[in-house]
Amino acid sequence: MIPSYYEFHNPVKIIAGNKAVDNIPYELSLLKARRPLIITDQGVVGAGLLQIAVNAFAGSDAEVGAVFEHTPPDSSNEIVDEVARLFRDNRCDSIVAVGGGSVLDTAKGVNILVTEGGDSLLDYMGADVLKNPLMPLVAVPTTAGTGSEVTAVAVIANPKRHIKMPFTSFRLFPDIAVLDPRMTLTMPPKITAATGMDALTHAVEAYSCGQKNPVSDAYSVAAIGLIRDNLLKAVKNGKDKKARFAMANASLLAGVSFGNAMVGVVHAMAHASGGVAHVPHGVANAIFLPLGMEYNMSKAADYYGELLLPLAGEDVYLSTPKKERPQKAVEVIRELNRALNAASGMPITLKEAGVAKSKLEEIAATAINDGALVFNPKAVEYDDALALARAAYE
Repeated sequence: MIPSYYEFHNPVKIIAGNKAVDNIPYELSLLKARRPLIITDQGVVGAGLLQIAVNAFAGSDAEVGAVFEHTPPDSSNEIVDEVARLFRDNRCDSIVAVGGGSVLDTAKGVNILVTEGGDSLLDYMGADVLKNPLMPLVAVPTTAGTGSEVTAVAVIANPKRHIKMPFTSFRLFPDIAVLDPRMTLTMPPKITAATGMDALTHAVEAYSCGQKNPVSDAYSVAAIGLIRDNLLKAVKNGKDKKARFAMANASLLAGVSFGNAMVGVVHAMAHASGGVAHVPHGVANAIFLPLGMEYNMSKAADYYGELLLPLAGEDVYLSTPKKERPQKAVEVIRELNRALNAASGMPITLKEAGVAKSKLEEIAATAINDGALVFNPKAVEYDDALALARAAYE
């Protein structure tokens, strides 16, 4: 059903294909920038991916102004403040982010601070508080899950408060997203599995949450089909370039979708699990996705039934009676989780993810204050969140 009113927006230029990273200096020149700060992490450095990005500047008019290579898995406002100082000290004029979701979100946070001014990112937490166009930002994802390269959202940890802080603004969109098959080939199987489930969660929640619309639906369906056909392949054979590139595109498509349609209870529970118990975001989404779908079944069953087609293919969809399709979609996702667990060791319960049972109440209390719940098709109270946390535990 088409809503009576909706909006859809995504201004990011997408460059995708073999050796796409080599085009970054030219793209920066179009944005009137020539001295970028590269933000990355030690995993990217160790895999040799940073060097690919640095080599792209050889023989160009641009030069790398500085490199920050110590972004942690859950980046924080303190890291953002530190990197912003590095940007200013080296007179940089743009940012190239090479990494996974934490790196890309850090880059967005740094961009806020170096543009708006000040010494603390905490001054700008919230929605639509940014007043100025940001510095040029090129996003080069090295994982296939977050979709941060095409979203106007950054999620950054506040370790003192044990929460993950949302920053949202149309100004936060990167200028360029670069999908290069070389950049995801070295992802370990467990990270491949978890980030792939992050992308799947984006697509499923976007298809069923409050701001869904025909355009975002098309992106979600396309993403889900690519994930169905390629995630397990990429986990089992990380050198499969076709599967890797397909998953990079799936992540981007899902990112565009949820960036417009938003997400719901699954992400609220995942954010809380990450903030309270440091569960990796993709792992938490994998754990909570089937549970969140079942929780929303009374409001979103028709949508989940429709998703059985891209989730399982035409034969399964047509052979499943219409009234059974919503629950069958949930079971297909559970089967995928089990297959990913067998292939990579990705946890599929909070207990397996190392969460202490004593943390469940705090996770529930944190989740009900998460902004993602605004768009969930069904209201979520503390007891509901606690029930989901307990169901996810084992």
